Amino acid sequence: MSATVEAAVAMPRSAGSRWALTILVAAAIFINYIDRGNLATAAPLIKIDLHLSNLQIGLLTSAFFAAYVPAQIAAGWAVDRLGGFLALALGFALWSLATALTGLAGGFAALIGLRVLLGLGEAVAFPGMSKLFAESVPAAEQGLANSIAQAGLSLGPAVGVLAGGALMAALGWRPMFVLFGAAALLWLIPWSLYGRSVRRSTPRQQLSPPPYREILAQRALWGATLGHFCQLIGLYFVLSWMPLWLVSQRGFSLIEMSRLLAAVYAVAATASVISGWLCDRLIAAGYSLNRVRKGMSVISHVGGAVGLAGCAAGNARIVVVSLFFSATFLLMTALWPITQTLAGPRAAGRWVGIQNCLANIAGIIGPAVTGWIVDKTGSFNVAFVLASLVVIAGAFAWGLVIVRVEPVTWDSH
Repeated sequence: MSATVEAAVAMPRSAGSRWALTILVAAAIFINYIDRGNLATAAPLIKIDLHLSNLQIGLLTSAFFAAYVPAQIAAGWAVDRLGGFLALALGFALWSLATALTGLAGGFAALIGLRVLLGLGEAVAFPGMSKLFAESVPAAEQGLANSIAQAGLSLGPAVGVLAGGALMAALGWRPMFVLFGAAALLWLIPWSLYGRSVRRSTPRQQLSPPPYREILAQRALWGATLGHFCQLIGLYFVLSWMPLWLVSQRGFSLIEMSRLLAAVYAVAATASVISGWLCDRLIAAGYSLNRVRKGMSVISHVGGAVGLAGCAAGNARIVVVSLFFSATFLLMTALWPITQTLAGPRAAGRWVGIQNCLANIAGIIGPAVTGWIVDKTGSFNVAFVLASLVVIAGAFAWGLVIVRVEPVTWDSH
């Protein structure tokens, strides 16, 4: 199937159809982050059952990003070649099967292979989402659509920790993976039904993506990539290290930690949706799309940086407030509406593939640098400050490197 026949799900005519697309994509991102994080939930039991070392547990985490990061380029190409609808369906099926089969893994080598498959499947999520939203949601309405989808990024880990912990306590770690993976496959049913209904009601459009060299020549691509990288440094810091930090250095019990982080993720998800809705309303009221989107992203990075710094400097009460502050503001960014507006329907798949590939290097180097700092200093304080400085740099990327948030005019046809 060529890139020119993606019209099957392009530009749904009705608001109801756009809402259906938004909800289904949000559900996919939600499941994506449950499956991405369930290894951490099950790691204590897997380590004992399969006699793994701490190094091997770390390698399992790295294996996901080692596949996920370079696969972004291929995912962007696949999204443009197959269309966002089909590419997302195939990727979803692959990562759900990898999750289910993890429960049947007999040793370390099998787990490594399945984590690689998980990374390959999940690589298509954000290029696919961006392609579909760029085609189907008007630019002035992309704030709410993307913020609802992004809410799954924080709700996924929250539900994954709580539901995964309950399943492991009752059944063990293997049934948890099998049940999560098998249940996730049910998402393909409404996704398929949605696609068929839109194909019957939507005329076909002719879209051909610009060449990679033209995309790489865009200053806005590099500004968005830098801003995205800085945001992920802060976000992955929160997702990866907060549980250990709260228990080992702030004196929280496991139950207290899980309840606090579940509340943090829930508040952050709510704030993400509200910020997206507010941006869309401001644009509808006549405010400049450029100023609203860039302004929200700058505010997001400044607030996230303040929250991370507060975690390092404060007493117990300030720490809790700062934790909510950091996670909430980091998820208020308008990075996806900005990216989708800049790239437009023609380039969204390839653009996001490049951007997400480079930005997610944060998931490789960030945890390693943090671990090294903590080992050297015996404290997370320096790591908090460093993460805060990187996050604040993202505000300059969104505010200054990107000259204006508006669709790029592509030279090729």
